[in-house]
Amino acid sequence: MALSVSNLASSLSSLSFSSQVSQRPNTLSFARANSVFPLPTKSARRASLSITATVAAPEAAEEETMELKKYVKSRLPGGFAAQKIIGTGRRKCAIARVVLQEGTGKVIINYRDAKEYLQGNPLWLQYVKVPLVTLGYENSYDVFVKAHGGGLSGQAQAITLGVARALLKVSADHRSPLKKEGLLTRDARVVERKKVGLKKARKAPQFSKR
Repeated sequence: MALSVSNLASSLSSLSFSSQVSQRPNTLSFARANSVFPLPTKSARRASLSITATVAAPEAAEEETMELKKYVKSRLPGGFAAQKIIGTGRRKCAIARVVLQEGTGKVIINYRDAKEYLQGNPLWLQYVKVPLVTLGYENSYDVFVKAHGGGLSGQAQAITLGVARALLKVSADHRSPLKKEGLLTRDARVVERKKVGLKKARKAPQFSKR
C-alpha cells in the first residue's frame, strides 16, 4: 500500500500544469498590411471637396437690352405714338401696343427678343405671327411691341389682335381674310369674380345634411 501511494505521488509530481490563461479567449489576430493607397484623413477630405457655382452675369443681358433699346429707338423715331402703322390689342388684363415696319420678320417685345420674352413657348410665338402668316407677310414686316398687364399668355393673344389691327392700316383689303380667321374679334372672356359664400366663382363648400 505504501508503495502504491509513493508511486502515485511521484507520477503526480512529474506532471506540470500551465498557469497562463489567455486574456482574450476566442480572439483572432490579423496582420495589418500597409495600404498602397493610404486613405486621406478627414481634414484632407474636407479640404479636397470644393463646390463651384457659376452665376450668370447679368451684365451681358443688360448690354443686350440696351442694344435692343437703341435699335428700337433708331427704327421708331418719336416713339410708338408717332408711328403710322400701329394697333392696340387687349386680352384679359393684358394690353399690347404694336407697331409694324417693313423688315425681315423680327419681333421685339419690351426691348427683348420675342423668343426670349415668351420663354420659347411655341404656342405663344405662334399667336404673335398668326396674322402675318395669314396674309403671307411673316418675312415682310418687323414687329415692335410694348406690352404690360396680365401674364405671358394674355400678352401673346393681345399682340395677335394688335398686329391684326395694325395690318388694317396697311391696306383695307386685309379686313376680309383677317375677319374670316377671327383675328379681328376681341376676346371678351375674363376671370369671373368670386361670390360671397363660395370658395371661388362657382365652387361651393362641402354640404352635409347631418
